[in-house]
Amino acid sequence: MKTISRTAIALSCLLAITACNKKPAEEAATPAAPAVVTAPAAPAPAAEPTAEERERAEKEARLAYSMMEDQYINDPKAQWATSAKASSTFGEKGDSMPRTPEESRAWKATGKPDGYEWSQLNHDTGMDWLELGFATPVQATAVRAVFISSEAVESIAKVELIDVSGAAIQVWSGLSDVKPDQRGDRTWFVREFPKTEKKIQGVKLTFANAVASGFKQVDAVQLIGE
Repeated sequence: MKTISRTAIALSCLLAITACNKKPAEEAATPAAPAVVTAPAAPAPAAEPTAEERERAEKEARLAYSMMEDQYINDPKAQWATSAKASSTFGEKGDSMPRTPEESRAWKATGKPDGYEWSQLNHDTGMDWLELGFATPVQATAVRAVFISSEAVESIAKVELIDVSGAAIQVWSGLSDVKPDQRGDRTWFVREFPKTEKKIQGVKLTFANAVASGFKQVDAVQLIGE
C-alpha cells in the first residue's frame, strides 16, 4: 500500500509539471488578434464665409492691387513711352505708313495709364506688334505693359528690346503665364530679365491675336533700367 501511494504521488507530480510546461507553449502558438485600425475622421467641411468676410477679402485684394500699382507707377527707375508705332490699329488701315503722332492711334499707348489705348485692327486674326520709343536709353532690367482689356494680356507672344543701334534683342517669347487681374481696372504684364549690356531705347510687343480673342487695348508701357 505504501509503494502504490508513493507511485501515485510521483505520477501526479509528473503530470502537473507536464501541464505547466505545455501551457506557455500552447499560448505562444496561438496568434494574437489583429489590432483594430480606426479610419481617421473626415475633416469637417469648411464653413462658407459670411458676407462680411467676403467684403473684407475683396477690400484686402483691392488694397494689395493699389499698393502694387502705386509702386509701379512711381518707380524711380521706370519711364513711360514717348513715341509709338504699330502694325495696325483699330479703325485704320495701318500705322506702318508715315503719320504724325496726332494722326496715329498707336500714340495712345504712350505716357502714363489714362484709359486711352491702342488696339489692333483684326481682333482674332494673325499677328500684330506695337513698338514703343523712350526718351532716355538705359541698361534695361524689365518691361511692364498696362492692359485695359484684361483677357488680352494672355495673347502676348514675344517681347523684344530695341538698342541704340536699332537692333532687336529678344528677351522672352512663348505662351503668356500672366492671367487677367480681377482686383482692379487694369492688368499689368511684367517681364524681368538680366540687365542688358547695351543701352535700350525701345520695346516691341508682338501679339498672337487668336490666343485670346478680342482687342488688345494697351494703355501704357514702361521701360525699367538705369
